[in-house]
Amino acid sequence: MFTIDENAPVVARLSTVIDAPLETVWQLHTDIGAWATWITDIDQAVLNGPLATGSSFTWKTHGLDITSTVRELIPGERIVWGGPASGITGIHVWTFEQTGEQVTVHTEESWSGAPVDAAPEELGRALHQSLQSWLASLKSQAEQSA
Repeated sequence: MFTIDENAPVVARLSTVIDAPLETVWQLHTDIGAWATWITDIDQAVLNGPLATGSSFTWKTHGLDITSTVRELIPGERIVWGGPASGITGIHVWTFEQTGEQVTVHTEESWSGAPVDAAPEELGRALHQSLQSWLASLKSQAEQSA
């Protein structure tokens, strides 16, 4: 099982509870090509082939061109991706847990590399804000679709 880099200079952990079926939340979150339609911070996202362990996707956010590789995929439960972007190595873990008619989405991400070493507080705030925004968008979109 892949995890974030606990020793990275920047680590963020957040979660939200969504009033929507797990299938709706999972489908929305893993439809990478549609991210730019509901996540305001993402300008473009393209999945290179089917969504599977080892597949990659390219995306643009906050002026960064990122290529991420899916490291782990357990449909409906967990997805992990990561990769380098402008000297930053990111590892992102998402887990989904249905309780009754709600889904709790947990996300945790680590950033390491020279740019992070140079500005850990600033980049830590940026990551936290980005994940908050992503979770809020996921919650809003899933609840509207349910």
